Amino acid sequence: MELLYSNILPLGCDDDERTIVGCFKEQMKNSDRVEIAVGYTSNASLNELDALIDRYAIKKICLTIGMYYIEGMPERSYHTALRVNQHWKASGIGEIRIVKPFKYHGKLFCFYKNEKPFSAIIGSANLGVIKLEATNRRQYEISALTINETEVAEIAFHIEQLKTSICSGNISDIKGMPLIRETNTSLDGIELVTAVPQSSVEFYKNCKTYVSFFLKLKVPRSVDRHIDDGKHYTKSNINVCYAAPRNKRKSRDWYETQLTVGSDIYRMEGYPNKNEPFFVVTDDGYWFKAHTTSDNNKQFSAVGDELIMGRWLKGRLVAAGIVKHVNDTALDADRLGMITEEMLEEYGCDSLLFKKTGQTALDEKGTDLDVWMLSFVSGNDYER
Repeated sequence: MELLYSNILPLGCDDDERTIVGCFKEQMKNSDRVEIAVGYTSNASLNELDALIDRYAIKKICLTIGMYYIEGMPERSYHTALRVNQHWKASGIGEIRIVKPFKYHGKLFCFYKNEKPFSAIIGSANLGVIKLEATNRRQYEISALTINETEVAEIAFHIEQLKTSICSGNISDIKGMPLIRETNTSLDGIELVTAVPQSSVEFYKNCKTYVSFFLKLKVPRSVDRHIDDGKHYTKSNINVCYAAPRNKRKSRDWYETQLTVGSDIYRMEGYPNKNEPFFVVTDDGYWFKAHTTSDNNKQFSAVGDELIMGRWLKGRLVAAGIVKHVNDTALDADRLGMITEEMLEEYGCDSLLFKKTGQTALDEKGTDLDVWMLSFVSGNDYER
């Protein structure tokens, strides 16, 4: 057994000591198959592992994650794990599995060559040790490398037991695992928007529903994102930022969004009247004034700033790791920032739930306005 260390001052590694991450990469370099079982991962470590698999031409890989089915998984890591899992499965090299019946807190890394395990790392380090971030940069871990055949075989057998169907399943088949929503920072410090405590969100969520509507988000499929006929919703609604700029010298802001409501909704009894403002409280804790405008009051937007709705809606997708913010839409030739059906499918929701709470609040002029709740969550996350 050889001890492996974190290289963190004042306990920096001596010349004859190896770091955990250094040993991990060395073992991978000598392997053609890697089996990993850990309690936790991180978004960065998942991407790093995927890159290392390609770099070292690993032929077979399985990552089993043990704590999230019961505790909940951060949504950014979840969506990254789904993409990595899909990549590995499509390449025929492996998968990512989730432990279901209990919280598994082990940290094991087993390395194979020609179908025979030859070394293993065991200790306190989760997968995050292979790609340090601000959250774990000063977190000291200690592990050990073993090349003892009996010990390595026992660790390999244990990991194989975890991979059986009674213990775990492929992440794409897992249903009911709670997701921990990431914080949307796109509205921080924005004028006309106020953050409200979670207790207030729960209050409005639990209010009696006087009337509610599902507002379908109209977006293209990925294959259609380059349609340029001037009529298609690749250049309208949520993706209006890709339409011709109002000022030829300046491209549209990526957050510019028009939420267009269908006639089947705005003609329903109880839908807000045109140009009559109301307050919106969002399911993630933001408060702003909104209204319906345009012909047949089909446009739904925030009052005073046309970017607020986009910052809320697209900011959620950015926080979840599904799309990246585009600084200049005119330079996004591949339209990677265009919101598509596939993105909404990955997020798990293609509609907004718009609910009248029956509550009112005074605006800055002392006018009593209705309070509506706006939610961007899947049906599993929100009960009407």
